[in-house]
Amino acid sequence: MSSVSTITEFLESTGVVLFPFDMGRRISHLGRDSFLRFEKTEEPYPFPLQRQAWFALACRREQIGIEPFIWFLRFPLDEQGKLLQATRDDFMHQLRERLGEKLQQDDEQQQSMDEVLKDNPYTFKPREERMALFHAQVSRLLKNPPSDFYCHAQEYFAGDLGWEQWAFVGYQGIADIAVHFTDGDNIKLLNRAISEAPLQPLEALCHCLESESIPSPLAQSLIARTDDELASETPDPALLTATVRGISKAADPALRDQLIKSVLKHPCSANIEILAAVSGRAWEALKNQEVTNPYLERLAENDSGQEAFSHSLVDLLFLPHMRDPLLQAIRNPQRSTRLSTAIGNFFQSVNG
Repeated sequence: MSSVSTITEFLESTGVVLFPFDMGRRISHLGRDSFLRFEKTEEPYPFPLQRQAWFALACRREQIGIEPFIWFLRFPLDEQGKLLQATRDDFMHQLRERLGEKLQQDDEQQQSMDEVLKDNPYTFKPREERMALFHAQVSRLLKNPPSDFYCHAQEYFAGDLGWEQWAFVGYQGIADIAVHFTDGDNIKLLNRAISEAPLQPLEALCHCLESESIPSPLAQSLIARTDDELASETPDPALLTATVRGISKAADPALRDQLIKSVLKHPCSANIEILAAVSGRAWEALKNQEVTNPYLERLAENDSGQEAFSHSLVDLLFLPHMRDPLLQAIRNPQRSTRLSTAIGNFFQSVNG
């Protein structure tokens, strides 16, 4: 095993089938080969967040009836967004120390695989709602049925239980219905919920839909709810943040861009939570200069100041394929004086 240098090879040598998932910006299946290339430092991490790779490794054992074990890991990245080899090697060294050189495929060994990362500095614990969505996606990938909360969530989003009963809907059920939006009448149910549900269940739903390539009917419903909110006397930033997140991975990017541009036209979009939803979940929209330019203008006047501007810009510039469109927007000669000042302060802090 001394020749094994990657986590993928290490785990597969124990007889498991590996399913890597990004756990940072969205929750999405990365693909085994793509993840291995990242581990070998052949490619940058596709979805860095805060200059780190946040991912889960779902490991299915060959034995029938044994549940998969899951590792949640985060690693710092170099200036190119690639894995730091020293970090990977340190992690591998800790694995070998915990498990030893010879791994046996028995029940005791499988239990040790579940516990081997206890107190490891490279692990993290996802929030409860992200765990629910992760489990829904893993179940779909492994062709397992949704959880027992699924049917109750369907009843709620159908409006049968009364919208005020949202507190009794399990988050796992919301995640399941978002992941299985193509099943049965789910699109019809979700369209109604997007139009009528109160803020809290709408937020929960959108946080789950952000990882799905939702079809145009759902995207159009999110646009309609957004337009209604923008037309109100005092639009709620929390609702607009939710709809930006919900449409962020829409199958039709033009609909995503339409919603975001509408939001950015309103002064309330200087709210940092709305802007963070764009950069953190809908960053692909910023490849479109019609979105990038107004986004940077709002970011320059955000309600959390220069530090938030600089932090958001650094995070975006670290994303693969985002540097060129952002620099193009930064160099726009039509930019406002406020934006020019924010950009100047940003580069001064970077170079200082």
